[in-house]
Amino acid sequence: MSSLVVGSIALDTVETPYGRVEEALGGTAVYFSIAASVFTDVKIVGVVGHDFPDGHVTALERRGCDLEGLQRQEGRTFRWVGSYDENMNVAHTLDTQLNVFESFRPELPLSYRRSRTLFLGNIDPELQLDVLEQTSAPTITALDTMNFWIERKREALEEVVRRVDVVLVNEEEARQFAGVYHIAEAARRIRAYGPHSVVIKRGEYGAVMFTDDCYFALPAFPSDEVRDTTGAGDSFAGGFLGYLDTVDTIDSRELRCALAFGTVMASFTVENFSILGLQEAILPQIESRYEALRELTAIEPARVRLAAVQKGA
Repeated sequence: MSSLVVGSIALDTVETPYGRVEEALGGTAVYFSIAASVFTDVKIVGVVGHDFPDGHVTALERRGCDLEGLQRQEGRTFRWVGSYDENMNVAHTLDTQLNVFESFRPELPLSYRRSRTLFLGNIDPELQLDVLEQTSAPTITALDTMNFWIERKREALEEVVRRVDVVLVNEEEARQFAGVYHIAEAARRIRAYGPHSVVIKRGEYGAVMFTDDCYFALPAFPSDEVRDTTGAGDSFAGGFLGYLDTVDTIDSRELRCALAFGTVMASFTVENFSILGLQEAILPQIESRYEALRELTAIEPARVRLAAVQKGA
């Protein structure tokens, strides 16, 4: 078993109503890897600059992440500065410095090319296509994208969507890509390109999944405290694909379980800044939240049949 992720590795400066961190470890590849490492071995492809702290490398190694695909280049590491107000569903970007990430060209070591699952983070879709060409038929492939690529690299993105199994996007991205507002119709149009599953992330309102034979919705896990939602979507993807890498057959049942584990991993992320919440998540806590989420969404059979209920009785 092994899960491969290709995406950004960043130093994030984030301010929310609940605190502030400066140049904390972040990025798609980081959040995905730490979440997925609970379930499976993770191989990372990304790039950092000469200023990337050794302590951050150690943090990833301690999670068992394979860093052979981590490129080190002269220059500064990708940086993102953002803030949130009381609406933690919306990040306000204050500054983005691509630095070495601007010239990033993914190169997969030979040992990475037969990974069982592949997650394409929201990088340039032309690079996503290049990664697909370097792999050897993963069991399941998934992608994320962003508004910028939908608008600027539509043709290349459509080709990537045709070649993956799962698309994980937020509501705004799904609507923009599909050209319709209604989420179910947007998912249907995206699946028409070829993916068997579309997962739409809805922040504090949970996630919904559309497949050929089911529609499944889950609320977000009811965390007592939400301090920083940065990386929640990538952690969700890590829990989702990390779990799928542990099962022999990927069917509707396992996809539902994967959605729940993605939801659980995202819940740890939002409870603290950077990767601190994820680092504190241990198996008993993960299993406990999974069971709590399962009970929360269970509906018991009605005690009476509606047809037998009489008005005014």
